Order: sequence, then C-alpha cells, then structure tokens
Amino acid sequence: MDFEDLHSAKFKLLDDLVTDWSSMLTKLKTLETDAKEGLQGKALKANWAGYNATVSREFIIKSAGEFGDAHTQATSIHNILRDTRDELKTQQRLLKEAIERGRGKNLTVTPNGGGFTVRENPDKKAPNGEKDVTDLHGDLQDILNKATEIDTSASKTLKALVDLTDYGFSDAKYKDRDTADAALKEAERLAALAKKKPEDLTPADFDTLNAGLKKYSGDELFAEHFATTVKADGVLDFWAGINDPRLAYQVGSERVDQYDDLQKHLSLTLATATQADTTEMWTWKGDMVRAGDQPVSKNGSSMGFQVMSNLMRWGDYDDQFLNSYGTKLIETEKKLTDNGSHPPMAWQHMGMDPLLNRTGSDSGSDPMTGFMKALSNSPDAATDFFNADFVTKDEDHDFEEDADGNGKNEKRELSNFDYLFEERDWPEDRTDKGDDSIEGRNNMALALEAATTGHPAGEMPNQYTEPHNEGQARLMSDLVASVSDDRKRLTDHAYMSDSVGQITSEYLPDINRALADDPHGNTDKLFPLAGTQAQLEHKDVTALLVTVGQSPDGHAAVEVGQKAYMAGLMDYHLNPDLPADQRYPHSPEETVQAIARRSGEVSGSLAIGMQEAVLGPAGKEAKEFSDSVAQQKNAWSGAIGTGIGVGVSFIATPVGGAVAGGVATTVSGMVLEHIFQQSETDVLTEASKDAGELWEKNRDLSAEHSQMAAIDAAKAHGLPYEDQVADWALEGRDDGFNDAATNAQRMADHLTTEVPAA
Repeated sequence: MDFEDLHSAKFKLLDDLVTDWSSMLTKLKTLETDAKEGLQGKALKANWAGYNATVSREFIIKSAGEFGDAHTQATSIHNILRDTRDELKTQQRLLKEAIERGRGKNLTVTPNGGGFTVRENPDKKAPNGEKDVTDLHGDLQDILNKATEIDTSASKTLKALVDLTDYGFSDAKYKDRDTADAALKEAERLAALAKKKPEDLTPADFDTLNAGLKKYSGDELFAEHFATTVKADGVLDFWAGINDPRLAYQVGSERVDQYDDLQKHLSLTLATATQADTTEMWTWKGDMVRAGDQPVSKNGSSMGFQVMSNLMRWGDYDDQFLNSYGTKLIETEKKLTDNGSHPPMAWQHMGMDPLLNRTGSDSGSDPMTGFMKALSNSPDAATDFFNADFVTKDEDHDFEEDADGNGKNEKRELSNFDYLFEERDWPEDRTDKGDDSIEGRNNMALALEAATTGHPAGEMPNQYTEPHNEGQARLMSDLVASVSDDRKRLTDHAYMSDSVGQITSEYLPDINRALADDPHGNTDKLFPLAGTQAQLEHKDVTALLVTVGQSPDGHAAVEVGQKAYMAGLMDYHLNPDLPADQRYPHSPEETVQAIARRSGEVSGSLAIGMQEAVLGPAGKEAKEFSDSVAQQKNAWSGAIGTGIGVGVSFIATPVGGAVAGGVATTVSGMVLEHIFQQSETDVLTEASKDAGELWEKNRDLSAEHSQMAAIDAAKAHGLPYEDQVADWALEGRDDGFNDAATNAQRMADHLTTEVPAA
C-alpha cells in the first residue's frame, strides 16, 4: 500500500459500505425468517400430489434455504469488511502517530512516489542522528507492510468467498478477516506438507497435517484452497506414497496406527472442497476423474480409482463429481472384465499390494467399495448411478434371459444395479483380523438405501426428505423383483438386510397397495401416497418380506415401521374431518378391517421369515429379534407421533391427506411405545423353539397392536363405535395372517417346482 494512500485515506466510502452491508443483514434476516416460516413452512404442510410432490416442493424448499445461505454469506462479507476497515483505520492512526513522534525528534516525513522519505530537519538535528532516521523509517515501513497485508488478505478472502459458488450463495461463515485469512494460510501450509516426498515426511509433519485437516475439514475456503494447491495428482501421490512402506518408512513405522484418522480427515476435507464451484476446483475434479484408470506412479501397482475411492468413505461429495467419477469407474470396470464376463482381477488385493484403506474393514484394493460408501452419503448421485446402464442389448456381453417366455434366450440389458447386486463377482478381501471382508457388498447396500430413500444411509427420514421420485421408485421395484427372483442374493449376504429392511420400511404405502390386490381401484384412497409409486407385484413383496424377516435388524425395521404406519392409517381414516375426496369409499368397519388385514399380512410374512431364521439352519435366537425391536426406539425417538419414520410418502395429518410434512396425533406414538416396552420383556423367548407357538405369539402381538391403534384412533376422534373397532381389527388381523401363510406356501411351492430336488 502506498504511503500517501494510507496517510490521506478517507474512509467514508468504506464506512458507508459497512453500514450498507449491516442494513442488508437485517433485511436478509427478515427474508430468511419469512422464507423459513412462511414459504418453507407452507411447503412442508401443503397437500402435495403427483409431480408437485417431488419437483415443486423440492424447488420451493431449496429456494427458501437460499435465503439462509445468503444471510450467512452476507454476514461473512460484512464481518470481513468491518474488520478490514477497523484495522486500516488503526494502521492510519499508527502511521500519523509515528510521524508526530518523528516531528518531536526533528524528523520530517515526505511522500516520495509510492513510498516516503525520512530526513532530519536542516536547522535542527535529531537527538540520535541517523539512528532516529533509520528507526522511524523502519516503524513506518512496518505499518505500511501491515496495512498492505490487511488490504491484500481482505481482497483475497472476499474473492475466494464469493467464488465458492457460481450460482446461489455459500454457507461458509467467518467472524472476521483474520479467521478467513488464517484458513487460507493454513491451507497453504498443510498443502506444502502433503506435497513433500513420502520419504521426507516426518512424524511431526504427519501430526501437523492430521491435526490441521481435522480442525479445518469443514471449512470451505480452507478445503478448496488445500485441494487445489495440492492438485489432483498430488492427492493421489500423497496417499499412495505414505501407504508404501518402502518410501514412507519413517512416518509409517511411527504413525501407521493413526493412518485411519488421517484417511478420514482427508476424505472429509476433499468432500468439502468438491462443493466449491471455483474454476480451479472444477479443474481438480476433471483431473481426478481422468487419472482414475491410470497408474499413480511408474513403479506402483495402484490406479487412481483405487487410491481416491479410499478417500471418499466420509463426507458429502459433490453429486456431479460423483456422477462423472462413477461413469468413468464403470467404464474402466467394463474394460477390465470384458463387460462383466469375468471377475475384476485388477481390483483383487495381492500380497505385495499396499493397504490403501486403513479402517481395517478391507484392503482398499477394490475401488467400488469406497465409491459405494461415498454414494451412501449422497442420495441423488446414488439414484442416478444405480439406474444408469451397465450394458445394453447392443453391446458384446454374456448376460442373457428369456424375456418373452418363448424358450429362446436373448441378450439382457443391465443397469448398474443389476450388475452390482446380481452379477458382479466381488473380489475376495480380508479384514485386518484375517476374516472375510463384507465391506464391499455392505457398502453397496448402504448406497442402495440412500438411492431408494432419498436420504443418507443410516439416517431416518425427516420433514425435509422428499417423497420418492421416479428414479427412486424404479430402483425399489428392481430391488424387490431381484430379491424375489433369487432370495439368496440377500440371505447369502444377510448383513445387507438392515439396509434392505430400512428401505422396505420407507415404502410401506407402496407395499400395502401391492398386497391389497384391490379390483375396485380404491387402494389409492386406502393407502394415500405422495410422490411416485413403486410398481410392485404381490408375490415379489411376499418374498421380500419373508426374506427380510429372517434378519433381526431387517425384521425390526419393517415391523416397527408397519405398526407405526398402520396406526397412522387408523388415525387418518377414522378422522371425521377427512375431506370427502380423500375418503376410502367403504364403511368404518370395512376400513378398519382392510387396514388391519394388510398390516397383518406384513407382520405374518415377517413372522414366517423369523421362523425360518429361528428354527432353520441359521439357528438364531428369538431374543435377537426382540433386542432389534428395542434398538429401533432410538432411531424413532424423533419420529414417534409424526409418521415420518415410515418415509414422507405418507404422513397422516389431522386434516387428512398424503402430505410431505405435518404432525399426526399421538396414536402411532402410543402404539410404538407399547411395542418397545414389550420388546424389553422379550415376549417371544418362551415360544422360540416351537413353530406353532412362535406363529401364534406373533399373531397375538399383531392383534394387540392393531386393536390398540383402532381403539386409540376412535377415542381420539370421539367416534360412537369405539367398542366395536377392536373386533373389526381382530377380523382383519386373522385375514392378514391367513393371507401371509397362503402366499408364503405358494412361494414355497413355486420354488420347489422351479428348483428340482437334488
């Protein structure tokens, strides 16, 4: 900064700018509140249907959220401008005070171009002569240097902050200029460590890098600047390098037990970085995708996909990046396997290969494993990926089927879901304990959970989760049909059942519609549904429920979800304020019976699966099923009484309607509390060794829950037939369990016919 610029600076324009941004904050805060409570609030409570349920609602909610991001970004800009103004004023004051001190020592300061000159007065010398001249010159230069640093860093941080998004606003928040500037400087410092040769990296360097990434992994300015400074190939070189004991011997011998922490923090940092829309970050993402099928180094065996996928197991990566990455990964796998005709041996871990994953769950050699975990955190990208083509009928491949039943096989079209869930030969792998690794397929199940439900795997839906769209519903249809076609796809990998169970629990409106087989076309009224319905066959749903029912976790997710859904339906349909155009066109008795029947069929089918698990080769204990139900209580803690826990396709509200938002009465909450209390007493244990008793105990529990829901709903709405609804629910339960037994027997007979005895 020029001497005269600082000395003569008038700060009115900057003062006015800070004032304007302060006023803008007040206005944006009002808009944010109005958008959240008005626009977004009305969108959450509105009775959406069809296209509007998935597209219009989502657009409105996201648009409302932009006001919050706008306020956040404006706050950061205001804070940086205010801090910069105050600090520059301070430097101006210090400059003038120093000049005055010099004047007291007979020194004169004059501008000289962009700089300045310090001289002794010709008529009176300075007390210490040239030393006073030199000291004052040094003080003034320090002040100018500090002012220059303030001005430069403010410009840099403001530009970086605004550049984070091409459209909309960033939610990056900084309390002052120093905070934002520190993030950029720390990014450069840590990037320099990451760019060191692995043999030169010291344990102290590792500690600094690990701690810094942990602290700043969620900071957008830091993450973007770190990633783009290291560059894509630098990230690959770094992670491959420190996992090569021949190169990183020193740091590896002393810090290998902390590699998992660094892997996590680096993954989170890169995920944050990919959300930035800077030109440099788009270049980084393109370079990373292009490097995927290339060796990371001349002497190494690892390819870019193998390295990077292990840095994608944590965090929310940008959807567009995941789409590009996944497309290139599939293209690479097709080349390596001749379109899926043989196992991907290039991803098979061999004895001398480096361990690229440090969590202990697997070696990290199969890039699909880490990529699936990334998709599990990014629902939209997961939906797109699984629905994309793996091979078409026109490509050269070995997958055939008799699609039209004419006895002639023809080439089959496979989606990525078809290939990964049904056909892929997943490479064998081991844990750090030497056991067979399940991580690959388990991560795939988590990715499918995100892809079908619309929210990250392991989470419950909330009021902001969108109703199922066409892509999600289509994938659900494919999943149900696939499990029905070959139940071993799930039973041979039972660890996937918790995810499949959660998926099933969020498609209960679709499942109940499929089970109803209503020839009068009234299932849309009986089981109202927002969004796109999954097209499911009754026989396929039966197979799915029996199969998922064999897993304690899967069984619990569906059973608890169905009971909550059933209770919500009772409350919904027995509400006298339900609009006429939403009413099920039958008597209250028939309505209660129909709801209880379908709920009974779901529970009965699950009970058959439980029998297979407890009395069959698996030899599970009934207590495992009770314990899993009890564990559902934590997951449902925020959803009891709202209906949200079974997905946003149906949430019963006091005024009726299949809506994506709102609050139900306490009927479902009371039923679930009762179920959780029962699970703690382990009511199934005594019947666990006898098929008949196990079946009867589940029938009794189903009747108890259906009757309780019907009675509570009738009481809640002051209906005159409160004493009769229990009998109606019991009749429906009987029919439902009979339906489950009949359909399961048909399924067993079909399997016996299709698969001759050995």
